[in-house]
Amino acid sequence: MAGEPKLGSKIFYKIGEVSELTKLPAYVLRFWESQFSFLKPRKSRGQQRLYMQGDIDKLLEIKRMLYEEGYTIAGVRRVWSRRGRQGSKAVTPREIADRVRGELKAALRILASYDGR
Repeated sequence: MAGEPKLGSKIFYKIGEVSELTKLPAYVLRFWESQFSFLKPRKSRGQQRLYMQGDIDKLLEIKRMLYEEGYTIAGVRRVWSRRGRQGSKAVTPREIADRVRGELKAALRILASYDGR
């Protein structure tokens, strides 16, 4: 392959490129397709999987939820199912923690600048 693919540089990515971008083996990508109904890459005339940016974003989020946040496959399915019913993205515990952390930092800056008057 001529160099490592860059995310966003193409419209479609083959499974090998997606494997490199996500640092996941191709067999894991194929397995996840069988487990998550919302993950459906297009297929070429030759039946090669063609992933778009949105598919890769979903894969990276699934990877984060499974490997970093400790979700099970069934748990990821439940979260995505709720998102579909709500029509918007569910907020993850990590996103909540990041928001709280940002608000605490802002509050600490205000307190640090307070001179007691």
